[in-house]
Amino acid sequence: MKRYKRLFINGMSLILLSLLFVACSDDSSSGSNEDTIKLGVLEDRSGDFALVGIQKSHAVELAVEEINENGGLLGKQIEIIAPDTQSDDKRFQEMARKLILEDEVDVIMGAFSSASREAIRPIMEQNKMLYFYNNQYEGGVASKYTFPTGAVPEHQVMTVMEYMIDNYGSNIYTIAADYNFGQITADWVRVAAEDLGGEIVGEEFIPLGESQFNSSINKIQKAKPDFLVVLLTGEKQSSFYEQWNTSGIKDLPMATTINMAQQYEHIRTEAPALANMHVAAPFMEELDTPEAEAFVEKFREKFPDDDYVGMEAEAQYTGVYLWAKAVEQAGTTDVDAVIEELESGLSYDAPSGTVSIDPKSHHAIKDIYLFHADDEHNVSNIFKWEQVEPYWLHEEKGIDLTKDSPNEQYTPID
Repeated sequence: MKRYKRLFINGMSLILLSLLFVACSDDSSSGSNEDTIKLGVLEDRSGDFALVGIQKSHAVELAVEEINENGGLLGKQIEIIAPDTQSDDKRFQEMARKLILEDEVDVIMGAFSSASREAIRPIMEQNKMLYFYNNQYEGGVASKYTFPTGAVPEHQVMTVMEYMIDNYGSNIYTIAADYNFGQITADWVRVAAEDLGGEIVGEEFIPLGESQFNSSINKIQKAKPDFLVVLLTGEKQSSFYEQWNTSGIKDLPMATTINMAQQYEHIRTEAPALANMHVAAPFMEELDTPEAEAFVEKFREKFPDDDYVGMEAEAQYTGVYLWAKAVEQAGTTDVDAVIEELESGLSYDAPSGTVSIDPKSHHAIKDIYLFHADDEHNVSNIFKWEQVEPYWLHEEKGIDLTKDSPNEQYTPID
């Protein structure tokens, strides 16, 4: 835990879908021409993950609008081509192939769930397509053509677990979504517990789409943990909090890498269901820095009906700018040339702080904040870890994507 400096600092209705993107529609090929640089976007504007997918879609719009108004890229306007992936992994695959083979996009950004990412990543590799996964995830992807710019366990699990064990105790219960994100992140929780002197007293994996948690709450009550690690995702699984508010252990500290920062459960759920929740994240709407506040202000000015501006909206916005900066420096959209610029250690002064690409892993170096919700769901950021590095792939697995690409996803129990 010496890879960052910890500082003390002070401190539901679904959105109606925005159907008008910049030159964007489900008929993705319409309106495209050779005078534009084509940005393919695969995000869920409907379905179980739309709460985040809409934020991420809007973030692309905002970034592209700003870039185009400032002269575009290489003297051309950026054209967004963005079919709705509808929270359906088969549609992700269909639309990925269409963007690459028919629309001939220059880059693809998108996917919320890890399952969606892994559904399309082989397609990116096969077609040598530059792919940005601007989203928090369980870590471990080592791929020449993939740049996962969101937060990973080094940023989130190791930091929040250290804080929770130091402040609340060593007995830990984990409840997680039953797919690769939840399973692998739970593996990371076990690794952190072992490294930091904690003990897992219970662990449960919940199928995606499940909305009834009485049995799980009973198991947690019997285990009597010092704190609860919650790794649930999707609109249906967020119903856990309402049921926990009624039947759970009052004031039990909770920790997460996703809740609040992604799907704003603290706003959508009646207090005090998320009281004493802690999330280590690079961004939340409540982050009280001038850069974050300016980003939220212009986001809300463009999208006044949006309920929240979460960490994935900021990650997507930053991902667009990282790609655009690499294209400008390369002087071309050629994939190999752009990757070479990204692998130079490219950085961007993002709303969350400076974000740099780690050349060896293709992941991001970034600031991480510890956010806390009180009994009324007021959120404050109480700690900061500066410029946390995604060290694990290189140090533990010997990965150096500037030299070789295994095109695999590694886990901490491999």
